[in-house]
Amino acid sequence: MSDATGGESAALHANAPLRRGNLFLVGLPGAGKSTLGRQLARRLHKQFIDADAELEQRLGVSIPTIFEIEGEAGFRDREEAVLADLTALANVVLSTGGGAVLRPDNRSRLRDNGTVIYLHAEPSTLWGRIRHSRNRPLLQTADPLARLAELYRQRDALYRETATHVVESDRGEVMRLVRIFEAISEGP
Repeated sequence: MSDATGGESAALHANAPLRRGNLFLVGLPGAGKSTLGRQLARRLHKQFIDADAELEQRLGVSIPTIFEIEGEAGFRDREEAVLADLTALANVVLSTGGGAVLRPDNRSRLRDNGTVIYLHAEPSTLWGRIRHSRNRPLLQTADPLARLAELYRQRDALYRETATHVVESDRGEVMRLVRIFEAISEGP
């Protein structure tokens, strides 16, 4: 795929053409969905929504607390309900939770209601970004890096199946994608 300046981006892999509308960001913890999502929303004049923060606000408790009380299955049920609401909105950049793609209905909603960007990074890169975070219940294990590698093996294919575009999650590649979206927004 060519970028807005006519150059070729080796890190952008497209399953479909870019289009206007919602942008949904998927990827593992530490991929930059929230941080880069805020930047994308600001540059593209869209509302930014973090699905995990929205879930916490609606329930009045943290995600680790939800996991502790209801387990992962209970959390995924609540996550699915919130995603059903959020993917129905218009003109948003939505940062999803890392496991949002685990449920087929979530994958369908994401694909059907916007452009899905998979922010890809290798587990070692992700671990370097999040190793001090205490708000990630699935990584509270004796060997969090091994757990992150396991999540990568389980989810990478689902992210790729769901995504319209796969982008390496470093800032330069994401900003190249932003320029492409800006060009589309300014088009006819």
